[in-house]
Amino acid sequence: MQPSSRRERSPEDGLSPKWSCRWALVRRALLTLLLLGLLLGSSVLWFYIFTSCGPPPCETPVCMDLLEYYAASGNSSVAPCANFFNFVCGEPGNITNSFLALEDENKRLLRRLLEAPKSWHLGSGNEKAFQFYNSCMDTDAIEVAGTGPLKQVIEELGGWNISGKWTYSDFNQTLALLMSRYDYFPFFRAYLRTHPSPPHAPVIQIDRPEFDVPLKQEQEQKIYAQVIREYLSYLQQLGTLLEGDPQKVQQQAFLSISITSRLFEYLRLLEQRQSQDKLFHVLTIDELQEMAPAIDWLFCLQETFKPMSLSHSQALVVHDLDYLRNMSQLVQEEMLKHRDVLQSHMILGLVETLTPALDSKFREARRELSQKLQKLTEQPLIPAHPRWKKCVEDTGSFFKPTLAALYVKEAFGPGTQHAAMKLFTEIKAALIARLRKLPWISEKSRKEAEGRVTQLQVKLGPLDWVLKPKLAREEYQDIQLGPSFLQSFLSCVQSLRARNVQSFLQPLSHYRWQVSPWGVKPYYSIPDHVVVFPAGLLQPPFFHPGYPRAVNFGAVGSIMAREVLHIFYQLLLPGRCPACDHALQQVLLCLEHHYAALLLPSRAILNGSQTSLENAADVGGLALALQAYNERLLQYRGETTLPNQHLHPHQLFFRSYAQMMCKEPNLQDSQDIHRPPSLRVNGPLSSIPAFARYFGCPHGTLMNPSRHCQFW
Repeated sequence: MQPSSRRERSPEDGLSPKWSCRWALVRRALLTLLLLGLLLGSSVLWFYIFTSCGPPPCETPVCMDLLEYYAASGNSSVAPCANFFNFVCGEPGNITNSFLALEDENKRLLRRLLEAPKSWHLGSGNEKAFQFYNSCMDTDAIEVAGTGPLKQVIEELGGWNISGKWTYSDFNQTLALLMSRYDYFPFFRAYLRTHPSPPHAPVIQIDRPEFDVPLKQEQEQKIYAQVIREYLSYLQQLGTLLEGDPQKVQQQAFLSISITSRLFEYLRLLEQRQSQDKLFHVLTIDELQEMAPAIDWLFCLQETFKPMSLSHSQALVVHDLDYLRNMSQLVQEEMLKHRDVLQSHMILGLVETLTPALDSKFREARRELSQKLQKLTEQPLIPAHPRWKKCVEDTGSFFKPTLAALYVKEAFGPGTQHAAMKLFTEIKAALIARLRKLPWISEKSRKEAEGRVTQLQVKLGPLDWVLKPKLAREEYQDIQLGPSFLQSFLSCVQSLRARNVQSFLQPLSHYRWQVSPWGVKPYYSIPDHVVVFPAGLLQPPFFHPGYPRAVNFGAVGSIMAREVLHIFYQLLLPGRCPACDHALQQVLLCLEHHYAALLLPSRAILNGSQTSLENAADVGGLALALQAYNERLLQYRGETTLPNQHLHPHQLFFRSYAQMMCKEPNLQDSQDIHRPPSLRVNGPLSSIPAFARYFGCPHGTLMNPSRHCQFW
């Protein structure tokens, strides 16, 4: 008996061929719908995960203020990959200078503090600061005083023959008074600074004067003549306001401006002095006396820098020695021909410097001259400073310890200082890590550089003297306020000069850094090997402990990295690192070609030799800040971003860097060692491949060139 065979039956076995075909179609349709459902469900799931687990928006008040600040600038119609500067900052003619805006905001805070009702001890330093500010703002009292206080000053200087009597005072006696009592230097400047070469001891330096008339050696003759005519008219107006005889005023003003023109012709461009190795000379007072005999150097310098004890063998640092020789010859010629012209020239110059402390007629004359000269030289019209701003600036100069303590207490708490120090520590660590991987540096130079970075000190926010209110009580004792504002102003000028001299006589005095806590410019002190980041810089929109970390690293982080890289300036010069010269020069040449390929504003003036180190610092600072930010993201979670900006944190990092650099280009300034603002944004960003990756810039666009320069 054979066993029966068994097989499994499918659902289609009992169906007819027609129904089997239909069932197969239905099954395929069901499978297709199932797959589509799975795909749709997974998409929704991934979208939910992405939106839920991505960086959450920062919606605190400080972040919303920053969002409003970003939204008010820029041009969204420009593609980021086409021109990131215009995308972030806007079109020329409508760009806000970020640093100036922050500086103005800091001054507005000082104004609020100075105008807030306070009660101080009678005669205290704090009371003097507030009293000086109030008298500066009291323009009615200044108008009532009129020209009386100014005429008194002129009489103390011996008078002049334009109006009143002239006592034929000694030229060097008048010059010494102008320098010591009024801080005015008509023929040269003398100031205390650290020596340009090691060991960087304090030394008196002699330099060219600061010319009030905006003359330029490259100006066309027609423009130059127009500038001279406007300035001549202004000098005549000053003499008339002082009730001078019209004929004498015209004659003396003409001779005064001819002196200024001749002095200006003696100047040598910085590039010429560099090429001839004549940046400075070290001379004794006796040697300078022999080369420029018209000036009684020992007498004038001794009066100016009391209580320093000077002698004929005192060493000086002299800049532009050729100018001083020619200046001395001019003074000798004028003393032989008409000494009264020298007296009038010096007094007219002093009146110009005192204009802010005089009545409205003098201030209006100066304002009109400035507008005419800006138009003639095709400079953008700069609106006149409001009175409060000038008063804040002068109060800050004369009573810095008082205002420093008030500002720091109001704007720079411990939380801000701690966050800023943490940021700097991470920037410094990124640089040390990067030094160990640099391909172009020799081992010897690497160790030397790493030691310099390790030993670097940093001062964040307030300097030590800000926290010592005793200074405010001691340092203002010699200031006598009143009865007129001009007399108060001049008393403060003399007191400040004496304090500055005293500070340089003390070892390691922090006053010589000349950094105001409300300032926005960082400073690296070569002799002290200290980098200073003032409290005024560590403020919104550049920095805040509550910002997304991308903002702080992109703005202040890149500034910190750039300042630290100043340590390497000497290393980057040819011959300073023989083992790495070839590789380093190749990198610098790559950067030069990289910047040359970028869009340059029309009529911009560039000097590649001046800007090469600054380009390297810009590129290196941005690269180091980005490296430090990436390290921070790996170690700590919790990054945020700004709402409604659709910016990845790295995109926000790059935007904050560019936003900080926003300003209108100064196309006529050939002495600016930095590139135009658009190049300071587009240059470093386009040199970093990560920028093109995060913004999706196609290969070959402005912001994603075919070649990148590997520097830091």
